[in-house]
Amino acid sequence: MENQTEVGEFILLGLTNLQELQCFLFTLFLLLYMASVLGNGAIMAVVLAEPRLHTPMHFFLGNLSCLDICYSTVTMPKMLAGFLLKHQIISFTSCLVQLHFFHFLGSSEAVLLAVMAYDRYVAICNPLRYRLVMSTQVCLLLAAATWSSGFLHALMHTVMTSQLHFCGPNHVHHFFCDIKPLLSLACSSTRLNLSLLNIITGGIVIGPFILTLLSYLYVIYFLLFKKAGALRTTFSTCTSHLTVVTLLYVLVIVNYVLPSQGGSQERDMIATLMYSIITSVLNPLIYTLRNREVKSALRKVVGRKLFPGRT
Repeated sequence: MENQTEVGEFILLGLTNLQELQCFLFTLFLLLYMASVLGNGAIMAVVLAEPRLHTPMHFFLGNLSCLDICYSTVTMPKMLAGFLLKHQIISFTSCLVQLHFFHFLGSSEAVLLAVMAYDRYVAICNPLRYRLVMSTQVCLLLAAATWSSGFLHALMHTVMTSQLHFCGPNHVHHFFCDIKPLLSLACSSTRLNLSLLNIITGGIVIGPFILTLLSYLYVIYFLLFKKAGALRTTFSTCTSHLTVVTLLYVLVIVNYVLPSQGGSQERDMIATLMYSIITSVLNPLIYTLRNREVKSALRKVVGRKLFPGRT
């Protein structure tokens, strides 16, 4: 079959065309990207190095940190380069690859957050059955299902987008190749693509969101009314994490599930920045600063590096 794709490359327009803001935005997002990579990388290293952190909760936390690093890396280097270059050109194939990995990692994180919420629910509300319910085999199965569901979801969008006919213009009003900006450039019908975006993506976001919300609300209820304030630190951690994941889910729903309206390009870019960059910076802070075991392990690892002669 003859390839109907006439546009061989796209031009990413980025966040803004105001030259006076380029240096400031480059510095800001470079610092945020470094904070995300260093924070999540430190959590992964500590979870792998410390045997006492080889628990279901920290296993899923390590997966979340890995997802956050990869998730921000899919878009941030290209966006940072766009602040330094006048035009940011990306080939059609590279555009599809970026789209695939962004939605692969993003949807995997959405499912993983629901798994983590369920893990906290079992650990806090049914502690005697925790080891039985969250066995090693179950944790591995849940992690595999999380990554697989994200990959298949992204593959569907990638294949469907690759079948569209692009005949120009090729200016993408975004800082990376996302589905909605690409669909707006297609010359062929995008009705099926939009339907899949609303139904399938809506299901893979709204379903985990409801499960996460119910899990944390029940945990908070359990701590407030059944534990009589005995686990204040756990309650604080749950409420902080619930705030962050609610922010992520709501922004994703607004961005991909709700119908687009006029002037929504800037709104979509801001929403994407919030859930792809800000949450990946906040997650290490919440799980590290409010987790006594992780803080203790971090101090131990840092102590070994600075004072290798000490035990």
